[in-house]
Amino acid sequence: MRRTLHAANTFANEVSRIAYRNRSRKSGRVESFQGLQRRCYQDLKAAGFGAQAALHVIKKTRAAYAAVYGQVECGMLRGKRARAAMSKPVEFRPGGAQPFDDRCLSWDLEARTDSIWTLEGRRKNIPFACSRADLKVLVDHRQGESDLLERDGALYLAATIEIPEETEYEPVDFIGVDRGIVNLATTSDEINYQGKGLERYRRSQARVRAELQAKATKSAKRKLKRRSGRESRHAANENHRISKEIVSAAKRTGRGIGLEDLEGLRDRVRLHASQRGRISNWPFHQLAQFIAYKAKRAGVPVVVVDARHTSQQCPLCHHTERANRRTRDEFECRGCGLAGPADVIAAVNVRARSRMAWAVSQRS
Repeated sequence: MRRTLHAANTFANEVSRIAYRNRSRKSGRVESFQGLQRRCYQDLKAAGFGAQAALHVIKKTRAAYAAVYGQVECGMLRGKRARAAMSKPVEFRPGGAQPFDDRCLSWDLEARTDSIWTLEGRRKNIPFACSRADLKVLVDHRQGESDLLERDGALYLAATIEIPEETEYEPVDFIGVDRGIVNLATTSDEINYQGKGLERYRRSQARVRAELQAKATKSAKRKLKRRSGRESRHAANENHRISKEIVSAAKRTGRGIGLEDLEGLRDRVRLHASQRGRISNWPFHQLAQFIAYKAKRAGVPVVVVDARHTSQQCPLCHHTERANRRTRDEFECRGCGLAGPADVIAAVNVRARSRMAWAVSQRS
């Protein structure tokens, strides 16, 4: 299986080079899937790939170029990054994901085994491991292709599932959510999900990494490799926990969820050098993604609103002034005297804007 995966990605790189070499001079884009199929299909067959496996290698390569073009067009890649992405062929790692459809790979979920096509013939009764909850989801919702990939020496199958969404209900109100660093999330219900523990964990991980990098011995490098990804997994776990609680509270009370639009935050704010790293590495976007997909599965409406001045505007008299926020944690309106925790005030403003945005969207 590993040899098949590595061979598939090796040939995908060759297909990528052929596609890039024969790209359009006018538009700079590679040709269509059908064009690549005419150029590369017979070579893949001669290398031992079955018909379906050969087509998947070509499709994967063409889809990778389509993804790059899409990122450039929508502005996700700009300037030097866009030029760099468009100036060379797409490359695939040896253990990168390779798709297998139901002709190439079949699941026996009761026995917890797979049967998979390889370059050396069909391999049957290969056991796989997963949790009971994941197995139930596979039994109920698996369909379509599965991806074989290698990570840290282990082989994984990423199965495609399709879970039907619940019908979105009409919310009776909204929960406003303010995201930050000291408090990862603060809701208009005055619930704080503090980030101090995550910040301490990040600092301790940074210290350990620095010590191991300074040693530069073989054992230190092995430890660094084992520890890679630990910090991001810890942050993702925190975001899963927070998003699950917020969505559950909204579902239980029949409310929607209001989020700030933090797109382009790094460009809008002026930061000290010590703050830039924290902002860049902080999982704001991931928390919003987790809330969005969990809410979609639960039928909870989500509204994204303008984030400007949410922590400087008084929710009572709407007086907006930078001086309203006396410190990072304290808010006191210079107009009417309303005072309270700054993050809670921001969440209340997000809630008010979400109500208005929802009402406007329903009228239109």
